[in-house]
Amino acid sequence: MNAQNEAILQKFRDITTKLKSYEEALSIMHWDLRTGAPRKGAEQRSKTIGALSEDMFKLSVSDEMGECLDALEQSEVFEQLSAADRKMVTDARKEYNRSRKIPSKLYQEYVVLTSHAETMWEEAKEKADFEMFAPYLRDIVAKTQQLIDYWGVKDTRYDTLLDMYEPGMTVEKLDAIFGKLKEGLVPLVHAVQEKGEQPAHDFLHLDYAIEQQKEISQHLLKEMGYDFEAGRLDESVHPFMIGLNSGDVRITTNYKTDDAASAIFSSLHEGGHALYEQNIKKEFDGTPLSTGTSMGIHESQSRFWENMIGRSRPFWNRYYSELQRLFPEQLNEVDVDTFYRAVNRVEPSLIRTEADEVTYNLHIIIRYEIEKMLFNENLPVEDLPRVWKEKYESYLGVSPSHAGEGVLQDVHWSGGGFGYFPSYSLGNMYAAQMMHTMHKALPNLEALVEEGKLEPIKEWLTEQVYQYGKLLTPSEIIMKITGEALNPQYLVDYLTKKTNEVYGM
Repeated sequence: MNAQNEAILQKFRDITTKLKSYEEALSIMHWDLRTGAPRKGAEQRSKTIGALSEDMFKLSVSDEMGECLDALEQSEVFEQLSAADRKMVTDARKEYNRSRKIPSKLYQEYVVLTSHAETMWEEAKEKADFEMFAPYLRDIVAKTQQLIDYWGVKDTRYDTLLDMYEPGMTVEKLDAIFGKLKEGLVPLVHAVQEKGEQPAHDFLHLDYAIEQQKEISQHLLKEMGYDFEAGRLDESVHPFMIGLNSGDVRITTNYKTDDAASAIFSSLHEGGHALYEQNIKKEFDGTPLSTGTSMGIHESQSRFWENMIGRSRPFWNRYYSELQRLFPEQLNEVDVDTFYRAVNRVEPSLIRTEADEVTYNLHIIIRYEIEKMLFNENLPVEDLPRVWKEKYESYLGVSPSHAGEGVLQDVHWSGGGFGYFPSYSLGNMYAAQMMHTMHKALPNLEALVEEGKLEPIKEWLTEQVYQYGKLLTPSEIIMKITGEALNPQYLVDYLTKKTNEVYGM
């Protein structure tokens, strides 16, 4: 590559590094907003976030960026780029073309609105008051519809949103995938209901002190390989992970004194996200490649550690005695088999984050269908509580008594995260397919878990998934690992086998 093109490449890298720096600064502000910033300062903080986001946005669609991309995409230049630089150029072009037409003022308004809306959502959820949050949600949907017009409508308006979280995913593909899932899982739910016997689980809802819950959550995170020198565990209304760089990946959980399992599994879930971000190649730090390749692959890691490892019998054969030590009054008379069956019971419920592995996917399908209605059929925001209630009654046979356990339970829409929810079920499917292959690579997998030797599992995932960051696409990763495209049958088989074992069917 000649000196002129080397200079252009360096200029492009400098721009992407600066964008990543903006992103890190904004992430710190978002983190602070959701982990204890004074509520009275939220509105001004949202304006600050909006101003910095506008600067970042302008840089990403600047003439400088366009000129760099034009030069680097010339075939004779592009062929000389490294794989990492080619991927960064390709992704930057996609973002540039998608966002170039958006007025910076509209983008700033959207960021300010969603930043403030997240704070208002917390208050509305606490008060179970949908009317308090509805005006914000109405504006977010309207602005998102405007953005879709600028981004360009794909086969459907909702397809445009799906592609942002799972590149290449469409309504047509998801309808088929979710159709196969329902085919396999609905009969399983019916079989459990016909069995009529639920595992004992009252002991999970006694009084569990938060300090001891913090201790077991931190211990299990260390055991799975989460590096506390490169992260921290805090508390928030809705658990989340935020990756600033590979040396600063933070997670939160939410402690409930009347639920022994909630914080444990949300910590494992967010810890799975964090392991991904902490173990990306260091050479990608400060570049757009230093993040997960898609939300579906990201969720595959959180759901893998939360459920396939964290809810497995070998895991609790190893760690249950430590939980009993922390809560002797509550658990000393409860054996490990009773605990294992309790945390794996299949029971239709109202709250997505606390749903069992089998019915969880129905929670996702409900949200997917509602989001399609919002953007493809112009469902009015005012109708959301009614539609939500109808779908929960239809799919799960349960009905929310208030908005806090219904349409207000998730944070995603307050941040404009439409199209994100399907990633959770995609993650379950990716995880099951990866687990099938992992058993071949680590035939002693269950023995490793039972001995508390989780490092080989983390190493295998680092080699197969984590290290690549955003270098490979979701389809490239699943094909590289398993030799086939995403196949929902692996999840159906895994859940069928596990549920039959738990219920003795």
